[in-house]
Amino acid sequence: MTDQSDKPKLGTRPPLGLKRTVETGKVKQSFSHGRSNTVVVEVKKRRILGKPGETPPAPEPKQEAAPTPAPKPAAPAPKPAAPARRLSEAEEIARRKENLERFQREAEEARMAALEDARRREDRAKVEQSEDEKRRAEENRKAEEDAAKRAAEEAAEAERKAAEEAAQPPVEPAREEAKTAGDREFRRPAGAPSHAPKRPEPSRPGAHRPRDDRRHSGKLTVTRALSGEDDSRARSLAALRRAREKEKRAHQQQGPSAKQYRDVDVPEAITVQELAKRMGERGADLVKSLFKMGTPVTINETIDQDTAELLIEEFGHRINRVSESDVDIQSETDVDAAETLKPRPPVVTIMGHVDHGKTSLLDAIRGGNVQSGEAGGITQHIGAYQVALKDKSKITFLDTPGHEAFTDMRMRGANVTDIVVLVVAADDGLKPQTIEAINHTKAAGVPMIVAINKIDKPEAKPQKVREELLQHEIVVEQMGGDVQDVEVSALKKTNLDSLLEAIALQAEILELKANPDRPAEGAVVEAKLDKGRGPLATVLVQRGTLRVGDVIVVGAASGKVRAMIDDHGRQVKEAGPSVPVEVLGLGAVPSAGDQLTVVENEARAREVATYRQGVLDKKRTTAAPVSLENMFANRASTTIEFPLVIKADVQGSAEAIVNAVNKISTDEIRVRVLHSGVGAITESDVTLAASTGAPIIGFNVRPNAKARETSERNKVELRYYDVIYHLTDWVKSAMAGELGPEIIETVVGRAEVREVFPAGKKDKAAGLLVLEGVIRKGLHARLTRDDVIVSKTTISSLRRFKDDVAQVIAGLECGVLLADTNDIKPGDNLEVFETEERARTL
Repeated sequence: MTDQSDKPKLGTRPPLGLKRTVETGKVKQSFSHGRSNTVVVEVKKRRILGKPGETPPAPEPKQEAAPTPAPKPAAPAPKPAAPARRLSEAEEIARRKENLERFQREAEEARMAALEDARRREDRAKVEQSEDEKRRAEENRKAEEDAAKRAAEEAAEAERKAAEEAAQPPVEPAREEAKTAGDREFRRPAGAPSHAPKRPEPSRPGAHRPRDDRRHSGKLTVTRALSGEDDSRARSLAALRRAREKEKRAHQQQGPSAKQYRDVDVPEAITVQELAKRMGERGADLVKSLFKMGTPVTINETIDQDTAELLIEEFGHRINRVSESDVDIQSETDVDAAETLKPRPPVVTIMGHVDHGKTSLLDAIRGGNVQSGEAGGITQHIGAYQVALKDKSKITFLDTPGHEAFTDMRMRGANVTDIVVLVVAADDGLKPQTIEAINHTKAAGVPMIVAINKIDKPEAKPQKVREELLQHEIVVEQMGGDVQDVEVSALKKTNLDSLLEAIALQAEILELKANPDRPAEGAVVEAKLDKGRGPLATVLVQRGTLRVGDVIVVGAASGKVRAMIDDHGRQVKEAGPSVPVEVLGLGAVPSAGDQLTVVENEARAREVATYRQGVLDKKRTTAAPVSLENMFANRASTTIEFPLVIKADVQGSAEAIVNAVNKISTDEIRVRVLHSGVGAITESDVTLAASTGAPIIGFNVRPNAKARETSERNKVELRYYDVIYHLTDWVKSAMAGELGPEIIETVVGRAEVREVFPAGKKDKAAGLLVLEGVIRKGLHARLTRDDVIVSKTTISSLRRFKDDVAQVIAGLECGVLLADTNDIKPGDNLEVFETEERARTL
């Protein structure tokens, strides 16, 4: 329906005053060409219900349904509005049902969320919480269930109230008032100001109740229900622990702690930082004090003992002057008492010439196959093994290489051994390495047992071996001496028991004892770098007991024993005297022959290792003073250097190879080992070799992928060997090739210049008297004057009485034309020689 009362007439002026463009309950519609329309909109009253947990509104007076009361005369209900009221009641009932369903759904969701949250808390409590936390979780769960139960009860109460309100007819005074106001507006003339009374606010249930912030903060959850002002949750264990720590710190900080005054060990030179550590002071305080003394230094600079003493006295400590050598471990003065010593197994070293059967003999004693693992059947490393005898006693064997390159290794083996078994082949007799082993044994002062091996061969002559030993002052028992000798056969396992009995007898005479109940000391027999396990050292414990977890110093390397492996490949927890083990846990690869010592802590181990490394560095970098004469002599030296980079699998092999190649050096060419080390060939090795053009020798090692790629790019030669004979042979041939073929001169004849004749425009001819030998055309010649070489030339023409001849013998005269020289005078001597090239050998 369109209302035209608001439109002004054409040509008339609208009256002054305020006028609402659109009345309350109406909507103005605008169309094209300036046309507009006002439409009356029916306004529905919205009923606001309280949320669960709030105080329900005061119930309105119910009306009896059966006896309908008569309408009041003051406000009779108009009859035309009856059909519209019934329609509104139906809609109101539908709306209330919709609200009821929504409240039920929200209550159910809240209940399910509360139960789900409780279940999760229970699951977490089972895994993470302690017994105390589980108890609190049970309390929380009960509280959550109560909250969920309350929420369900409140939802049911709200549902019941909504059903009661839907059953009774609504009383709508606001709508009646709106209708009366609309009639008044309709009767008001156009253009008159509107002064309609303001619509009263609909009554809100619960508006008079105290405010609860939880109702305005979203959906009611279990967490919100439990985290109100009446929060009574217990504190967590972490909070209790933090509170205790706080109280503890507060008690500790109540009074200032007394300063500790220390005895500070100060060597001849020490850094400020290290001195601060020993004093227990801040390094910045020491630097500040030095600045005040007029010595501006940084914390990493080194100061002397006197300056350190001034600092120590200023801070109230006491100085203890020590020399650098005092840092090192002095094991010579540490002697065990006699009552602490207990018997220990003997350490037996097997020595002898290469291929005389040392490893085969040890193989037969052990019952294993050691030699099959060595390249070419030659022992390249020192092997340490322990053998148990029938009477449960044990013998530790050290197997040393017999090749001459391993002299140092054999020497170390003789220094840690108690008894030496000298193996001599019955068919071969004494050889150079056998004699060398005898000398090492005598120098070490240890008893010797001679094992005459290979007696199963037809050409074996044991008696000849005994006689040859007499040349070196070794008299065996069969010849009236005191050295035991046993005829054995490693191949047929003959007389092995006799050899073991001889060793046991000799050990009994020596009365070998050691103290096992003390920190261990031992000697490194062999060392290597393993790719997966790091630095490994084969250690022979000499006294004490080495255990897993001990802090050790080995030469210039330090570390902690992480694991120990015996000769059978089994991990052991401890190793007593005379037990050989492989030790894991060192920070660097030690040198074979270094002493192992157990120290009290890691700081002491690092201190000793640093001192020893400094001594090694000083020894390596210190050279003889260079004089002016020495410098020019070195510059004028014509010795060719042959650079090499050597990498081996173990330390002993690397040392042996370096010694072997150094022995190959001659006056004309010498080996210069740029670097020798243990482990695989790395990229840095290749880079070093490429800078000097040196080949890289790998002994039982190979390059990694990066090193191989770098060597191919830089054209570095890589040589791989597993037998030292082949390595030294190649070095000899390579050094000879570096020198080139050898030129051999053979003097053919000598002559004296008697006269000089012109020959052509420039050349001169010499008249010679042949003194000795023969002079032939085309030979090389040297012209000397007063024994000084004037020129080197060749005989281009040889004549006798104007006839060309091939040669002139001694006693005859001839004329010669020398190529490329005219400096000839009577009285000069001419030496004629032939040259020959030969392949050079070293």
